[in-house]
Amino acid sequence: MRYISTRGQAPALSFEEVVLTGMASDGGLYVPETIPPLGHDELAAMAGLSYAEIAFRVMQPYVNGEIDDDTFRGIVEEAYATFSHDAVVPLNQLDANHFLLELFHGPTLAFKDVALQLLGRILDHFLKKRGERAVIMGATSGDTGSAAIEGCRHCDNLDIFILHPHNRVSEVQRRQMTSVLADNVFNVAIEGNFDDAQAMVKASFADQGFLEGTRLVAVNSINWARIMAQVVYYVASAVALGAPHRAVSFCVPSANFGNVFAGYIAKRMGLPVEQFIIATNANDILHRTLCDNDFSKQELKATLAPSMDIVVSSNFERLLFEAYGRDGEAVRALLERFQHEPTALAEAPLATLRESFASHSVDDATILEVIREAHHRTQEILDPHTATGYRAAERARADATTPMITLATAHPAKFAEAVVKAGFPGVPLPPHMDDLLEREERYAVLPAELSAVQKFVAENRR
Repeated sequence: MRYISTRGQAPALSFEEVVLTGMASDGGLYVPETIPPLGHDELAAMAGLSYAEIAFRVMQPYVNGEIDDDTFRGIVEEAYATFSHDAVVPLNQLDANHFLLELFHGPTLAFKDVALQLLGRILDHFLKKRGERAVIMGATSGDTGSAAIEGCRHCDNLDIFILHPHNRVSEVQRRQMTSVLADNVFNVAIEGNFDDAQAMVKASFADQGFLEGTRLVAVNSINWARIMAQVVYYVASAVALGAPHRAVSFCVPSANFGNVFAGYIAKRMGLPVEQFIIATNANDILHRTLCDNDFSKQELKATLAPSMDIVVSSNFERLLFEAYGRDGEAVRALLERFQHEPTALAEAPLATLRESFASHSVDDATILEVIREAHHRTQEILDPHTATGYRAAERARADATTPMITLATAHPAKFAEAVVKAGFPGVPLPPHMDDLLEREERYAVLPAELSAVQKFVAENRR
């Protein structure tokens, strides 16, 4: 198994190299050179297996022996032993043929735990094998930072530095990061906004001289291993509902597109998926592209579903690469135009996308309405991101007789403000977090200056 760039100019890499590299040198994202098939009998044989065993079977072809099977199975089992539910990602029935896939039973109550609990351990394995140490730098507006920290806090060969905008994340989100007092975890509150923090991380990756040879590693969704890990829950949930003997559909709250792209890969492997529905909030570039062929930037809107407040959907590039027949030059030219002017997709690629994907967009008022409505009908309280999926699944599904699986991407306690606005008194944190607001915190407050941040990282890495 080799991995190639979506822009066609970077060298093909092995799995190990892709995990340690992140973004391709030509600015593209890595995807597998070929998609390994999952046959009917292989899928059928997964019925009744543990999540960890399904995960091993789905991901093993992508690892391609670069981690021996016994070691990789151990890494997988260790990663998913951190989840609070024995099913890891349980299905919750909402009505006769609509199901909620609960992806929030990991340490930080968000879907990103599913990938990051695994990625941290894979990174540590490869670094130990090489006798190297590495530094992770990331910027977060809330959830990615805590999931990355929890995934890497036990890694012997990694130091992790997470930047967040000072006083611009919720107290729960901040404390999930800053109350982790491990020796290799460093939180930095930037006296600026998220864009300032992100810009400093990108600048650090572009010029890593301040680390004097230490490798800088990415754990955001540009890293292929995160996509690979997310493929698993599409397979596991579909098999639980009768695949491969019948097809299922999925509705995915989407912004950066990594989550739903993993579902697309599952379909390409052989999972029978009738339809993917992309659910967006008011930041609706994915919906506009599919419905109106309007692939253009618009001003960012702050919404009640902040994890979906994204103008540029970076992982959409991976799907465009497939839609354009894996023509890296065509993708590069399209994305270059996108940076400077409103643009549109060519007719054939757009038609290809519309064969598998539908979409629906909701505003904040609708999010609150859906939280109330879903509770009335199901007794479930949805977080605002999952609420977008709930409504989109009802509005855009092609066939009511096909089981619909809506991905629940976060626990509602993480977004209590929206729940309270919808008329509820709030949602308690799970028992393992009920003392979160009393835990000791540790973080540095730094000016939004690249030199200050890089000096802090260089002086504090182990």
